[in-house]
Amino acid sequence: MKIFVALGGFSAFLAVALGAFGAHALKNFLTPDRLAIYQTGVQYHFIHALGLLLVALLADKLGGGTLVSVSGWAMFIGIVLFSGSLYALSLSGVKVLGAITPLGGVAFLIGWVCLAVAALRA
Repeated sequence: MKIFVALGGFSAFLAVALGAFGAHALKNFLTPDRLAIYQTGVQYHFIHALGLLLVALLADKLGGGTLVSVSGWAMFIGIVLFSGSLYALSLSGVKVLGAITPLGGVAFLIGWVCLAVAALRA
C-alpha cells in the first residue's frame, strides 16, 4: 500500500500549493463566489489526501485486501473528479463542469464506506 502513501503525500503537497495559490494569486482575480468554489475544492482535496494516508496506515491492520485498495483508489479518483472539477469550474466559469463534481463526491463516499467495511471485517 505504499502507493497510497505516495499519492497521499503528493496530493497533500498539491492541496497546500493550490490553497496558497488561491489565497494569494486568485483572490483578486476570481469573484467571491468562484473563490469559494475553489476553496471548497482545496478543502476536500486536503481532507482526502489525509484519507489516502489513513488508508495506507491502516492497510496492514485491515488486511490490505480489495476493500482497502478500492477505498484508496476511490478517494484518489474523488480528488481528481470532485476537486479537479471545482478548480476548473472556478477558474473557467464553465458551469457544465459542475456536473462532474457529484461523481467525485460519490467516489469519496465509496472510499469511506469501503474503509469502514474493511474495518468491520478485520
